Amino acid sequence: MRSHFPDSLVSDTALPDQKLSLLASALAASLCVLWGANTVAIKFSLSGLGPFTSAAVRFGISTLFLWAWAKMSGQSLRPAPGQLRHLLINSLLFTLQLSLVYVGFTLTSASRGALITNLQPFFLLFLAHFFLAGDRITFLKLIGLILGFAGAACIFLDRAAMSGDLMAGDLLLLAATFIWACSAAYTKHLVRSISSTQIVFYQLLFSIPLFALGAPLWDSPMVSRIDFGIVAAIAFQVVLTTSFAFVAWNRLLQAYGAVALHSFVFLIPVSGVLLAGVLLGEPITAMILLALVLITAGILTVQLGNRRDAAAILHGPPR
Repeated sequence: MRSHFPDSLVSDTALPDQKLSLLASALAASLCVLWGANTVAIKFSLSGLGPFTSAAVRFGISTLFLWAWAKMSGQSLRPAPGQLRHLLINSLLFTLQLSLVYVGFTLTSASRGALITNLQPFFLLFLAHFFLAGDRITFLKLIGLILGFAGAACIFLDRAAMSGDLMAGDLLLLAATFIWACSAAYTKHLVRSISSTQIVFYQLLFSIPLFALGAPLWDSPMVSRIDFGIVAAIAFQVVLTTSFAFVAWNRLLQAYGAVALHSFVFLIPVSGVLLAGVLLGEPITAMILLALVLITAGILTVQLGNRRDAAAILHGPPR
């Protein structure tokens, strides 16, 4: 799983969208809030662990959880002939993206990071228009795209929080978000022939030795302190936002389809910003709030465009 919502949001097969039950709606909303809170957990864990150390620990344990779940649910993790190369490429993109994310979060705030990383759907929308058949930017999606990048501009124009470190961290996260969108576009191709469980498992598995190698080379120190809060932050990322969230979201995808679930993704930046202010005491400036409104509005507008596209596919043109 990604640092926020994962590429495994895509399902293994094309599924009809069904009306969400109250319980399913509550679960989907809760998962999106958890992914928003993940930025806070990452930022807090970096107060005691180096970025590559934190990533190696998180994804090392998460790989074991995912392997155990695959075994218990009877899913094969053995790739078919010719698939290993694609899985390796996908994992290298994952590792590069997460490396930039973890280093970026050492320089910028969780609230700014929550907003920047949630620009991923807009980058993906732009890339999909040119590289994925059938994914075109409609009028509504264009409006959402403009709103989203207007929100990004507000973050970088926030003079109340302007500093060299913040700007460097923001730019690292922006680069990471673009790489994440490239990886997500690539995943949309892979998921046609490879299960989402295999994709995520090998993303994690191949990244572990690279993060473990980067820890002694980059982190100084690898561990500055270990206490209950640091352990809880890592456990939150491993158990809830990586392992549980992946399983729960994929079960919801299988039952209800992607379009219905993605109505809740606007909660990710909202919860990320608000929890950063409440739990970490970060200042939420007027420009950050304006960026939050614009990015959230952009996500909702894009999702409305997706719903109209889905309706057109399901019901055909009006007669």
